[in-house]
Amino acid sequence: MASYISIIRGINVSGQKLIKMTDLRQLYENLGFEKVTTYLQSGNVLFFSTEKDARVLEELIASVIKNSFGFDVPVIVLKAETLEVIIRDNPFVHDEDKDVSFLYVTFLSASPLKSPDLEKILTKRKPREEIAFVSNVVYLYCPNGYGTTKLNNNFLET
Repeated sequence: MASYISIIRGINVSGQKLIKMTDLRQLYENLGFEKVTTYLQSGNVLFFSTEKDARVLEELIASVIKNSFGFDVPVIVLKAETLEVIIRDNPFVHDEDKDVSFLYVTFLSASPLKSPDLEKILTKRKPREEIAFVSNVVYLYCPNGYGTTKLNNNFLET
C-alpha cells in the first residue's frame, strides 16, 4: 500500500466550493483509502491506497467530488516519496541567505512551459523574487510573502 498526498485546488476559498474536511475524509474512506488525514481546510489530504497510478487516483477523486458536491476541481495526487524529492530538490532551500518560510512550491497541470509563457511570467516578478521550473513543479522564493506576489497559482495556470 502506497502513501499519497492529494492537493485539491480551489475548494474553501472565499466561501466558494465548500467541502467540510469531515465530508472529504469520509469520501476518501468510502473510496477504500486508508489512514485518511486532512490538513486544515486546504483540501490537502494524506491517504494510503493500493492503486499504483496517481493519474487514476486524480481522475477518480475529481469524479467523485463532482458527483458528490456538484463542482469540478483540479486534483493533483503525488506519492509521498515524490513530494519528498520535490522538497529536497528545491533550488532555494540550501541558500543560507533565504528564509525558508518564504519558499513555496506550486504544481502546474501541464509541463513544460513554452517560451512566451516563461517571458510573461518573468515580467511579473517583483524585486528579489526568484522562480525556478522543473517539469511541472514551480519553485518560488517570495521574500515579501506569497500574498503579495503576482506569481501565484491563478497567474501561473493561465
